[in-house]
Amino acid sequence: MKPAKLLSSALGLAMLAMLTSSTTILFIGDSITDGNWGNPVGYPCPTENRSTTDMNHIYGHGYVFLIASDIESNRPCPERHFINRGISGNTLADLESRWEKDVIAHRPDIVSILVGTNDVHYWLDGDKTTAFDYDGWEQRYRKLLDMTLDSLPGTRIVIGAPFTAPSGQAGKRPDFELRKEMIARLDSITSDIAADYKAIYLPYDKMFHELQAIPSLPAEYWIWDGIHPTPAGHRRIADLWLNTVPLPACE
Repeated sequence: MKPAKLLSSALGLAMLAMLTSSTTILFIGDSITDGNWGNPVGYPCPTENRSTTDMNHIYGHGYVFLIASDIESNRPCPERHFINRGISGNTLADLESRWEKDVIAHRPDIVSILVGTNDVHYWLDGDKTTAFDYDGWEQRYRKLLDMTLDSLPGTRIVIGAPFTAPSGQAGKRPDFELRKEMIARLDSITSDIAADYKAIYLPYDKMFHELQAIPSLPAEYWIWDGIHPTPAGHRRIADLWLNTVPLPACE
């Protein structure tokens, strides 16, 4: 990692402590983050085709809604803003293609990222003649963080680990063990990236592994199709985020 990036990360920590009431928290990722925010018509639906004013659908119906509604209700602050920019079906490359308009343009103070499951899923559904490019995936991820910190040096980064479960359609496929291994490899990569960039790391993979070990509950209770969390799973994602990511007090 470049020394300049370490400096940017340290600056981000300092600026987070100085933030008061005006804070923008932006979430970006795939369908797990999306939650049909903006009441989209069509699949997948780009940001420009969604409503950004309909407050009944502004956060979607997943973990972003749970996080934003909890904070807005229990720690009200009119100048704190939440933005959901998850889009169903997105890979890391898709995030890269829209990073400037869906992240940088909003000048967020905190960017929370959860991506990776579609990269694995699409590769498993492909011809597999080319090995999955883990190094390229990691470099693309780091490039996005570099772009963010170069443009917005005070931004705080939150990185979520991708996850899976032996449940539903994905969990019953004969290639599930390979999916599991690939997701674990991406988890290791995201953990290393978070450490290098002094980002907040959310080990959703570990959390769901622990939940799946509860003997009285099947894996489907938390992740219904091997990829997407149930409402109970989204609640646990939100709780981990809320209990880990510090927010400045509202003046």
